[in-house]
Amino acid sequence: MALVSTTTVASSSSYHCDPLFPPAPRSWCRPRSRGGGGCRRARLSVLSARLSAPTNSASASAAGERDRYSYEVDSLIDRLSNLAPRGSIAKCLETARHRLTLQDFAAVYREFSRRGDWQRSTRLFKYMQRQSWCRPDEHIHAIVIGVLGRQGPALLDKCLEVFHDLPAESRTALSYTSLIAAYARNALHEEARALLDQMKAAGVAPTAATYNTVLAACARAADPPVPFDMLLGLFAEMRHDASPTVRPDLTTYNTLLAAAAVRALSDQSEMLLRTMLEAGVMPDTASFRYIVDAFANAGNLSHVAGLFGEMADTGHTPDPSAYLGLMEAHTRIGATAEAVAVLRQMQADGCAPTAATYRVLLDQYGKQGRFDGVRELFREMRTAVPPDTATYNVLFNVFGDGGFFKEVVELFHDMLRTGIEPDMETCEGVLAACGQGGLHQDAREVLDYITKEGMVPTAKAYTGLIEALGHAAMYEEAYVAFNMMTEIGSLPTIETYNSLANVFAKGGLFQEAEAVFLRMTNGAGIQKNKDSFDALIEAYCQGAQLDDAIKAYMEMRKSRFNPNERSLEGVLNAYCIAGVIDESKEQFEEIKTDMTVPSIIAYCMMLSLYARNDSWADAYDLLEEMKSNRDSNAHQVIASMIKGEYDDSSNWQMVEYVLDSSNLEGCDYSLRFFNALLDVLWWFGQKARAERVLDHAVNYGLFPELFRDTKLVWSLDVHRMSVGGALVAVAVWLNKLYARLKAEKDLPQLASVVVLRGKMEKSTITRGLPIAKVVYSFLNDTLSSSFHYPKWNKGRIICLKSQLKKLQAAIDSSNGAATPGLVHMTDSRLPSPGSKIYTREHQVENGSAHSTTESSVEEEPELLAL
Repeated sequence: MALVSTTTVASSSSYHCDPLFPPAPRSWCRPRSRGGGGCRRARLSVLSARLSAPTNSASASAAGERDRYSYEVDSLIDRLSNLAPRGSIAKCLETARHRLTLQDFAAVYREFSRRGDWQRSTRLFKYMQRQSWCRPDEHIHAIVIGVLGRQGPALLDKCLEVFHDLPAESRTALSYTSLIAAYARNALHEEARALLDQMKAAGVAPTAATYNTVLAACARAADPPVPFDMLLGLFAEMRHDASPTVRPDLTTYNTLLAAAAVRALSDQSEMLLRTMLEAGVMPDTASFRYIVDAFANAGNLSHVAGLFGEMADTGHTPDPSAYLGLMEAHTRIGATAEAVAVLRQMQADGCAPTAATYRVLLDQYGKQGRFDGVRELFREMRTAVPPDTATYNVLFNVFGDGGFFKEVVELFHDMLRTGIEPDMETCEGVLAACGQGGLHQDAREVLDYITKEGMVPTAKAYTGLIEALGHAAMYEEAYVAFNMMTEIGSLPTIETYNSLANVFAKGGLFQEAEAVFLRMTNGAGIQKNKDSFDALIEAYCQGAQLDDAIKAYMEMRKSRFNPNERSLEGVLNAYCIAGVIDESKEQFEEIKTDMTVPSIIAYCMMLSLYARNDSWADAYDLLEEMKSNRDSNAHQVIASMIKGEYDDSSNWQMVEYVLDSSNLEGCDYSLRFFNALLDVLWWFGQKARAERVLDHAVNYGLFPELFRDTKLVWSLDVHRMSVGGALVAVAVWLNKLYARLKAEKDLPQLASVVVLRGKMEKSTITRGLPIAKVVYSFLNDTLSSSFHYPKWNKGRIICLKSQLKKLQAAIDSSNGAATPGLVHMTDSRLPSPGSKIYTREHQVENGSAHSTTESSVEEEPELLAL
């Protein structure tokens, strides 16, 4: 903590005597008195009053400051500002010399001080020295010293020159204090202390401002620091000063308390607190902060609560900011119970908690994942103090980070019902939660609210909307939102570009993702970061461009970005899709090395790879490794579920708990989690369990594009799924199709399975890509070539109405045979080690004996070696 920074002393008065240059009075038409002893004493009293009063927060704008000046002063400032370097100051003053007073000149110096224009200040001062009608008095000398002292150590000699220009008999505490402040401002505490001694030797009585300036200069010394005993010695001098007007004030005590906090001197802090209370000086917010910091640095925070209780017993109850500072100190070290105890003590001491008090605990509960505690505390807060906008912002961050995205939206509506006006930070937090949770309709409503309220949506707000639209596979809408934000002047950030690229990456639209980053680098001049490369890797994997995925990873490493879990899993996914076991094992071991415990997603990728290659011994060893993982119950539950040990209702609740936990991570993670899990369940022959897992994902809101039925089309969209996940969805959809053909008479024009989206829909080579190939084979294995690729779209496999009628007729002709559906969704027994299921000769990728003879389906291109 810098003891003399503006933050440290802003709570009271400035240690370097900014009040020596007080702001111009509101009106310059008041009676003006000429120099003289009475005027000097009046200035000293004003100085002391200003030094003991708190400083204003931020200074007003330049225009606001200039409005305070009289016409003559304002005109003189303009003329001097426009004066050439060798221009005549005398000419500037010719027309107004009889209307200007020393107070007017002081206002001019204050303006130049605000600008840091010490050159013009010096020129004007030298001119005034030569004139009898405006010869500078002590006040002008003090102001000029202050102007020069602000420019650094190089101009301290000029400060001395100005000081010595003042006759010794005219020097009072005003000029001495100004010179001391100049040295103190430049961290020359020894010189400042020497000037204080010189001042006393000259018979000039120091003021409280003088002592405070020297004290703060000594307190800020860092190399070497001034011993605290020396600070107490100066404090004792001040307390025993002969002048009755010189007594330690709030600035004095805060300076000492800040020094004690930096030095972790808790006992001295307590002594100073007791001393200031005995002297009738009430601590302010800064005082309590320093006291808490001192005890925190000393590792003795528990004593502060007792100290506050003692103050309350003696009628000096600390204000809410004191308890707030103590609570924050406890939360910084994770002592939540102690922070709650402070709240209860605060209530017992008769100090009403504020909204800020509750915000600290709400945020702390959220960081610890105690969301029930957050809800309970918020209910308590509403009975004690009305929540404000900042409180709701904390709640949005807490529940958004915790995965309770719908609750964030509900809280936003609650906020509007209670009449609390959201700000842009509020809307950004809600949109971020909608983005993570895929709540695209809610995100649109929030954006509409922003525009109706006359606010301009920020890039962060649009990023949340784009992400939400992307999780619903609404590519066109996401791109429109991206273009809209540029039209209204909200320039996209790298997070916006990454979000849009992720939208395309989830669906394997790698060409669109490449275009986004091309626009980002060439159009906006923004270079890719690690998240950008992660999006590219995912886009290439989902689009079956596996060589490009590896190249993107290598480029990321060359760009000196350290891969995280998502990056490593992306590379593992590429190897597993390619079916290369050795490279996949190496990558899996690297994940173990970097992450200690691979995620369930990584385990599922390896299990799918082993199953598709009939490496059942390796698969079962990996399952046992998952089950024996003592660091993660989720790993144990998923492994047991894959082996069929959790099918009964009581154990399946544990499976649902793990699935729900993955949903709390947001749609981005959940999509990868369910894709990996569905993939391994399919290749392990666990179709019934896979159907239950798919139902859970759909009910949560993942894959909203999966099942869409209209009067014209019965549609299934699997373009964002893994190969195994797509086959699970196709099997479920075929059974639904079977049930509808039995029950309904009005058939649509066609039934469609979407396997690809984007630019690749126009290319015939997409038919040989993994998802398209296995889905086509599975459909025609099941329904005898009823499905085909249309000429107008290469990313869809359709069945026309005429074929649907034939299927319906065939079903009707079965005379109501007890058939559950077209695909038997049952769980097979796990194959024994050595079994050959998917690698038998003439088998295609989905494990069936079907081989297509359709001429329009091209051969699968050979993958490059990885």
